[in-house]
Amino acid sequence: MGKLLLRRFSDGEIRVECDESVRGCDVFVIQSVCPPIHDHLMELLILLDALRRASAARLTAVIPYFAYARQEKRLTPRDPVPAKVVADMLVTAGADRVITMDLHAEAIAGFFRIPVDDLSALSMMVRHYVNTNHRGGRYVVVAPDTGAVRLARALAGRLNAPLAAAYSRAGYSDNPAHVRFAGEVEGLKPIIVEDMIVTGRRLQTCMQALLRRGCVPEMRVAVTHGVFADDALERIMLPEVVELVVTDTIPQGHGNPRVTVLPTAHLFAEAIRRAYNNRMLDVSLTLQRISD
Repeated sequence: MGKLLLRRFSDGEIRVECDESVRGCDVFVIQSVCPPIHDHLMELLILLDALRRASAARLTAVIPYFAYARQEKRLTPRDPVPAKVVADMLVTAGADRVITMDLHAEAIAGFFRIPVDDLSALSMMVRHYVNTNHRGGRYVVVAPDTGAVRLARALAGRLNAPLAAAYSRAGYSDNPAHVRFAGEVEGLKPIIVEDMIVTGRRLQTCMQALLRRGCVPEMRVAVTHGVFADDALERIMLPEVVELVVTDTIPQGHGNPRVTVLPTAHLFAEAIRRAYNNRMLDVSLTLQRISD
């Protein structure tokens, strides 16, 4: 562990100092850019700049949760692309490589001019459900929208369970009565998969639609990044939800007995070890390898 000094000036500016020599070192900076997002992002950028100026040989930013990942494309001609802005800032600050987990969109890795290793929490979720005997034809893995289909398909394949995906006409996505499912859900126990939960409104609508379509009222939710803004956790924890599985890419301190937190340290440790030794990532670390 490096010796760091982190403090604030009276006007709110952040100061980060490295209190030991890093000249010629291979340095890994671990910072999840979770709320408060801008404080954590600025700490990361300032520290990368300090280490680069201190002659570190190689800088790797280990970012378990990559903020602004939901803003990766333009919807109107005057829209910004903040995910690209964050990528540019990290490179400018001095990062030589980025290690992250379950980026909201695969395209974000292409925003960087440096290598990006996008790890996946899928192996941990598979292990959790296999160990607790949640696999086979009694269950159905559900993607609450098209963006979650890739992750849901990979999990369904590993659990030997059918797959279903929610969809609705434009403008009706918030109404459970208008949500349809590609795949059978009636009489099955849903395992709903998402890469992140922020407000939880879309997930809540999906769960209500599942109940309307005759699923077994015993639902499970698996998510990598639990942002849980405002009252999101209370919104999605319906009485029919028996378990919410979430990783610790964002610290979870709510203590809800129906929430299971999966630690990710061993995955990032293995990725760091392999990056340090210039070896390829293990097959269990990335979604692409698992889905193949």
